Amino acid sequence: MADSRAMTYGGYLRLDDLLDCQDPRTPAHDEMLFVIIHQVYELWFKQILHEAALLQRRLEDGNSAGSLHTARRIAKILKTVVGQLDVLETMTPRQFAAFRDVLGSSSGFQSEQFREIEAVLGRRSFPASDLRGDERLQAAVARPSMFDSLLRYLVVHGYEVPPEAVERDTSRPWEPDESVQKALLAVYADESGPAAEVCEGLVDVDEGVQEWRYRHLKMVERTIGAKIGTGGSAGADYLRRTLFAPAFPDLWEVRSRTEEAPVHGA
Repeated sequence: MADSRAMTYGGYLRLDDLLDCQDPRTPAHDEMLFVIIHQVYELWFKQILHEAALLQRRLEDGNSAGSLHTARRIAKILKTVVGQLDVLETMTPRQFAAFRDVLGSSSGFQSEQFREIEAVLGRRSFPASDLRGDERLQAAVARPSMFDSLLRYLVVHGYEVPPEAVERDTSRPWEPDESVQKALLAVYADESGPAAEVCEGLVDVDEGVQEWRYRHLKMVERTIGAKIGTGGSAGADYLRRTLFAPAFPDLWEVRSRTEEAPVHGA
């Protein structure tokens, strides 16, 4: 092990490598901003995946306090990611157009890490072209999603989740389930209980992703309008289609049915 007394700030953070990663292809002033913002996105996506793995382990262990803490951290990171759009929106359409051509076939929709985040949250309908050659995405699609881990958490805490929901084929997309919603209604019967707080933590994560999609859409619209996105993507039209599609629909559905909430253990 290296002598920690000799460690420097720049050495620990590998700043020489990090600060050498920005390579604008044009003289356009705003290209540097564009590059840095998207590199920072990818760093935050890496951290979200790191935290999501811990959250799933804590859920499946029945660790209420740990699960809530980690879910809240992910939600805070998503708020930070959304806030970065405020900086990107200081770039005008003309300023973006000054370097847009050099992006070629690259597009934010090619972010492997964000696709993996979507898979962790339960998305299973990826084009074959996205899955081909992406072993991490293939693995994420095959293993339990975050909502599957929540169901196992509820079982640990004695809630009546049907076995077929817990033991389902997790490589298939989740379909809203009436019997699972009944269990969630029992959770929300005790609003101050740890299980209800954990469920709310996952709602915060879900809302954070939806907020990011909305703000991303508005940023794209104000930057390129209705044009085709870089790399031939559908741009704003694609983002519009993904709006208001929650990762955890059952957690949203029970909010309109709180008067039906049974008492846990009754």
